[in-house]
This record gives sequence, structure tokens and C-alpha cells, in this order.
Amino acid sequence: MNLKNIIKKDIKNALIKIDHKEYDPIIILNKKTKLGHYQLNNLIKISNILNLDPYELSKIIILNIKKKSRYKKITFSQPGFINIFIHENWISEQLEKIFISSRLGINRSKSQNIVIDYSSPNIAKEMHIGHLRSTIIGDVMARILDFLGHNVIRANHIGDWGTQFGMLIAYLEDKKLKHDNLSLTQLEKFYCRAKKKYDIDELFAEKSREYVVKLQNGDKNCFSIWKKLVSITMLENYKIYKKLNVTLKENHTMGESVYNKMLPDIVNDLKNKKIAIEKDGSTVVFLKEFKNRLGESMGVVIQKKDKGFLYSTTDIACFKYRCQKLHANRIIYYTDSRQHQHLIQAWTIAKKANYTSPNLSLEHHMFGMMLSKNKRPFKTRNGDTIKLSALLDEAIERAIHLIKQKKTNLSKKKAVQLANIIGIGAVKYADLSKNRNTNYVFDWDKMLSFEGNTAPYIQYAYTRIISILKKSTIPVNKLKEKIVLKKENEINLAIKILEFEEIILLISQKGTPHILCKYLYQLATSFSNFYENCSILFSKKIKNRKSRLKLSILTAKTLKKGLNILGIKVTKKM
Repeated sequence: MNLKNIIKKDIKNALIKIDHKEYDPIIILNKKTKLGHYQLNNLIKISNILNLDPYELSKIIILNIKKKSRYKKITFSQPGFINIFIHENWISEQLEKIFISSRLGINRSKSQNIVIDYSSPNIAKEMHIGHLRSTIIGDVMARILDFLGHNVIRANHIGDWGTQFGMLIAYLEDKKLKHDNLSLTQLEKFYCRAKKKYDIDELFAEKSREYVVKLQNGDKNCFSIWKKLVSITMLENYKIYKKLNVTLKENHTMGESVYNKMLPDIVNDLKNKKIAIEKDGSTVVFLKEFKNRLGESMGVVIQKKDKGFLYSTTDIACFKYRCQKLHANRIIYYTDSRQHQHLIQAWTIAKKANYTSPNLSLEHHMFGMMLSKNKRPFKTRNGDTIKLSALLDEAIERAIHLIKQKKTNLSKKKAVQLANIIGIGAVKYADLSKNRNTNYVFDWDKMLSFEGNTAPYIQYAYTRIISILKKSTIPVNKLKEKIVLKKENEINLAIKILEFEEIILLISQKGTPHILCKYLYQLATSFSNFYENCSILFSKKIKNRKSRLKLSILTAKTLKKGLNILGIKVTKKM
């Protein structure tokens, strides 16, 4: 039930009667509810196009829509706004439909195949905080599109191929190190040492390149070591995904190796289609759409002199695979802005080669960085990038300390469970509540606060409602009477509940979870105002008690579903 869209459609139909053309009315929530619940915000612009006085146009619109049962009162205000009051009886009817719906009244969309490329950790390295945003923002998008009924293909495009494996295999062989019982921490140390050796020792570099070729050609020994290195890394990553309450599983892993066999054919095909040419021993695609510093067409290398392939070749193959094998209607990438040009270049080449269909949509949902309080990249004291596992462990430790301060009577086991829910939720919400396009400052105190737009505040609002419902002497199955909306706080909360679908649909298009965080905060605040001004359990009228209990249940369901979409757990006690 998308209230804004309903109002917009009514006004559109009224305007068509005037001009037989489609206009796009901008409907916003009125900040001052005493003036109206909603407002038409671009009346002046439309009146200028129609060459009408705004007041005269408003009279025509109001005359056309005021008879509809959903509107209680519609007024004009200077210099050019239409203010709309929604009828409380109509709101009540919509809430009744939502109350009996397992999906909170939200219909499934027409299903599409949607590939979401997110997380993408490196092999032989522990995940660090730089992976947090891609992982959790991408996962929210996957959850929302799942909920709306789309066929979501989660793609964890791991860096599991290329030069680093030649270096690692060469180093393990050189040092005669067994790879059977290595930990990821050891593996990362070996990788760092191998990289240093590769940069200064030409013989070692040559040996590493030979191992890359062997691996690419399917050498059994190299393939066995490679498989083990990938397994060691991903087993640790799956533990982090589980701790983060992220939906990525082993079957979602689609690394660079998946496309390896496609690469020679891609290069040959691009040559045959005259898209790629040989230059100085390398195979290059020159793109007129991109210019270098000299103003010349930019060259994208797809095969090196030594016949090795590059990331761009893999991404071209990846686009082809996702379009032709997975039949994707939409591909969404969650990587930082530094990847943008590279992605668009690979996409341009794939389109030139007809590997993608004209209707396939590519979206790169970029994001900013996590910063420390001094507005610099968030790192350890000695300048190293913070490991994601260390960040999550600290969040849980801080949550345990917070629980002890509250002097709860919880057992140690329950305290740890609660600390996981609060700590992990706080880290995720702190990130998700910021516009993904911007950098943000990481602040432990703010994110673990029970006040303001934080996970603990929303989680506590949920537990508070559950506590109220437990105290009620009226069973849920006895709440048969319709919701009655009389007081302003009741109506405001009801309208806020009805906004949920609009928020979900908006994020499904834009990939901006901060909008949902803001909505959940406003919903929790609306409930708090309702609770303070409208007696729920002790109202003299049984009709009011039942109505307010239903409103409370709807609020709890919406908060829980909203947090669930964010991948944040709720708890019945806090």
C-alpha cells in the first residue's frame, strides 16, 4: 500500500482531464501535520506549464479528487501548495488489511533475474573493514529484492585467480612449506613475504609467472594447492558472514576462476569482430568513449605479451556469462568508486561485442569510506587496516560491558547472546544509516547509544512493545474490532506504518538502505509519542484498548521486518 503513489495517481488523473497530458505531481509528507498529512509540492510549476493561476488550478484538482473516500479535507495555501488530510476511516481500513497480511500488505513485484555482486574478498587475506560496506549494503539489497519476489542471484566475486597465486605457490614450494594445515593468518604473512620477494627477486618473479601459466593450463599440483588456499580463506570468511548475519553462502561464491575457460575465446572473438587489435605484442581494445591524458582514445589491455589475461578480460567474460547463462535483467555492483571506470570500460566492450542484451541494466552502487574521528581512513594505531573480525569482536566486547553496566540478571550465556545482537546490530546500523555515497566517521559511543538513530534504540523500541503486549490481558485472537483513530498521535503512527511499502520500493530501485534506517527511527519515535499520549493497556474504553493494541502489534511487526531486511536481529528482552 503506497499512499504517496495513490495520491499522485489521483492528481495525475485530475490533470489529464484538463490537458490530456501526463504530469508528474511531487507528493511529500507535510512536516506540519496540522496543515495536512501530505502536500502537492510542484503546483506552481504545473500551473506555469498549463498557463493557469495556481489557485485556479488547485480548485480544479480539489474538485476532481475530494469526493474520494480516502480524503477528509483538501486545502490550498499560498504561494502554491495543496494540503491533503487523509480520512482516518480509510487509514483504518488499510491497516486492517495489513494486520491480517503475512507480508504487511506489500505485494510481490513482477519477477526479474537480478545479479548482485557484493563483498568480493581477496584470497589469502583476512577480510578488513574495507569489505564491510560492500558486504552489508549488498546484502540489504539482496534481502529487499528477495522479499519483493525477484530471483536474486548473489554473486560473491572473489579474487581467486591471477598472479598472487603464482607468487604464493612459488613461495610455498621455495620454502618447502606444507599447505595442508595453514591458518589464514599464516597464509596472509606468506603472501606479504612472497610479494616482497616478487618485487626484488627477478628469478622468483619469473618462477611465479611460470606457476600462473601452469595453473591456467590446469596443472594438477598447482590446482590442488590453489584449491586449498581458496578453501582456507573462504572458511574464515563464511564465519564472518555468519557473525554479521549476512546471507552469503558457499554456493554464492563466483570467483574469477569461474570465467577462466572463457577468456581465450573472448580475446579471439573480439579480434575477429575488429573490436580488439594487436599492439606491441599485447591485445588491446581502444575506446573512443574514454580519453587518456593526451586526449586520445583509451586503450584497454585484454591480453598481455606473455598471453596472461587481465581483470578487464575477466569482467567482460563475467558480463557475458551473467547475461547469456544467468539471463540477468539487472546487474548491481557494490564496490567503491575507484572501480567505476574499469567497470564501465568492460561493460562498453561487452556491449560492442553483443554479449549483453539491450534491456540489461547495469548499476554501480558506489560507496564512501569509513573514517576515524580525525576524518582519516579508519586504521589501527600502527597504520594497518583493521581486520573485520577484530572490529566485530570489539563490538561484542563493548556490548557486554554495556549490559554489565545496566546490572541485568542475565546468565553469562544469555548476556553473550544479547551482546552479539546489540554489538553486531550497532556496527551494521551505524554503517547502513549513512548515505552510501558519502564517507562517515566511525564512533563507538554514538553507535551503541540507546538514544537517537541507532540500532539499540530501534531494538529497544521493539522489546518495549513486546513487553506491553505481554502485559495485556486481551489475547491477539480477540482483537476483532476495527482500528479506531481519533487522536493525532494515533493517526500519525498509522500513516507512518502505511509508509513502509513506499520505503521498500524506493530502496529496491536506488540501493540506499539509509532511507529505511531513517524510516525505522521515525516509526519508533512515532510509537514513543503515541505511547506517551494514548493509554494502551488502561484506557477506559475496551474498544480503544483493542485498537491501540493492534496499532502496537503493527508497529512491532514493521520494526521487526525492517530490521530483518537490514540483517539486524531483534530480541524480546533488553
